[in-house]
Amino acid sequence: MTDETRAARPPWPGSTDGTGAGGIGAAEIGAGGIGAAEIGARLSDVGYLADRHICTILQLAGQLGKPVLVEGPAGTGKTELAKAMALMLPARLIRLQCYEGLNEAKALYEWNYSKQVLRIMAEGSDGGLGAGEGGGEWRELEAGIFGDDFLLPRPLLNAIRSPEPVVLLIDEVDRLDVEAEALLLEVLSDYQISIPEIGTVRGTQRPVVFLTCNRSRDLSEALRRRCLYLHIDYPPAEREREIVRRRVPGITEHLAGQIAAAVAALRQLGLAEPPSVSATLQWARTLLDLGAQDLDAGLMAESLSELLSSRADIDLARAHLKF
Repeated sequence: MTDETRAARPPWPGSTDGTGAGGIGAAEIGAGGIGAAEIGARLSDVGYLADRHICTILQLAGQLGKPVLVEGPAGTGKTELAKAMALMLPARLIRLQCYEGLNEAKALYEWNYSKQVLRIMAEGSDGGLGAGEGGGEWRELEAGIFGDDFLLPRPLLNAIRSPEPVVLLIDEVDRLDVEAEALLLEVLSDYQISIPEIGTVRGTQRPVVFLTCNRSRDLSEALRRRCLYLHIDYPPAEREREIVRRRVPGITEHLAGQIAAAVAALRQLGLAEPPSVSATLQWARTLLDLGAQDLDAGLMAESLSELLSSRADIDLARAHLKF
C-alpha cells in the first residue's frame, strides 16, 4: 500500500461505495459530511447516549484518521462506545483485551509451529531436503514455511488485514507492561506490522481504533501522541436517568429519576468505589424485578449491595443518605 493509496482511502470504514447499510459511510465522516450532532443522533439510534464533546472527538477522529484514547472511571461506557460505533457504521468489532503478560503472539501474530514441523517432516520423508542447511532445497523449504499458510494472525493483524470495515477495541491498555505497550506503536501510527521472517505487512484498510484506559498506570507519551484524547466521566443525573430509561425496558420515568438522583448523591460521598453506570443499570433492573414503583429508604438500604461492592462503602452510604 503506497502513501498515495493511504491518503486517498477514507480513514473510517464503510462499505465499498462509501456507505454502510443503515449506518454512516466512511466517506461521509472522513470528508466531514457528518457533524457532531448527526453522530450523536446515530449513536442514540443504537442505544448510546453521547454528549456533544464525545461526538466532536469522534468527528475529529474520522477526519484525521487517528485512534481515540478513552480514559475515565471504570463502568462509564468506554467499552460500550466502541461497541456502539461498530453498530452505527456498521463494522466488525475486533477486541484485544489487555492484561499483564500479553505478548506479540497473542496481540499481533505467531507462527503455526506444529504445521511447520509437519511440513519439514513430510519433505524429509520424501527425500526432498539437500544435505545440510546450506542446500538449495532447504532454503526453498525455509521460505515456504514462513508464509501466509503458516501465519496465525491475532487481533491487531486481523484488524488491519480485514477485507471488511473494522472497529478495533484495545481494551484496558493500561494493564499492559511498557514493553507490550510498545508493540502497539507501529500499528497505531502506520497501520502496519513488521514480521522479521517476511517483512512489513501493510494494512488493506485503516480501522476505527479505540483504546480504553482506567488510569491504573501512566501511558507512554509515544502512545498518547498517536491518539486523540477523550475523557468520559460519570454522567449528570439527567443524562443517567435517560440512560436508565433506554437500557432498562419497563422502568417508569419516576423510578428512573429517583435512581439517577440516588446514584449522583452516592458519588458525592467520597466512596472508595463510586457506583459505575453499569452498576446503576444493574441496580435498576434489580429494583424492577422486585416490583418497585418508588425508591424509599428501606428499599435503598436493602439493595445497596447490588450497587456498592464493599462493606465500608455500604456503611458510609447508609450513614449519610436519607430518603
